[in-house]
Amino acid sequence: MKHLQLFLAFFRVGMLGYGGGPSSIPLVHKEVVDKYKWMNDDEFADVLALGNTLPGPIATKMAGYIGYRVGGILGLINATLSTILPTIVLMIVLLTTISSIKDYPWVQGMTAAVVPVVGVMLATLTWDFFKKSQTSMGWVKAIAFIGGSFLFMEILGLHPAVLIVVLLIAAVMIKDKKPEEESNVERGNAS
Repeated sequence: MKHLQLFLAFFRVGMLGYGGGPSSIPLVHKEVVDKYKWMNDDEFADVLALGNTLPGPIATKMAGYIGYRVGGILGLINATLSTILPTIVLMIVLLTTISSIKDYPWVQGMTAAVVPVVGVMLATLTWDFFKKSQTSMGWVKAIAFIGGSFLFMEILGLHPAVLIVVLLIAAVMIKDKKPEEESNVERGNAS
């Protein structure tokens, strides 16, 4: 049953994720967190963050990890294939017909209509993550991270990969530092 659910969940993502990875993320969230409850929001955010640090399409990376977590190796293969199967079929069909229909107004209208929908989906997911970050780090730190990211990427032109690597290193250093500080506090309380 779980393998059928995995297939259906990621097949829907593959079919409806028009526009690539960013448009797929809210769909994966809906299937994995809201519908099947294979993860909670914090776990999904961690998988999304990790997936964004690795090269390659985000939807297939997330499908592979979530599939493995839910159904082992067979789940990994199932989820990954069900994510890319719609794309493979549609690419074959579209490549054979696209040149004859690309100038039709309905095709151009469909493409233009998808952009705002994806923007709204991403904005909704971003707002959800922003609200949840308030509980883990507070509004001030969340706004500082967003502002700092905007400053470095948009104004200073820093590549997002550099920012991600720096933040990962900082997170590891801060995480390693916390247990040391906590043990010093405990030693101080014991004496």
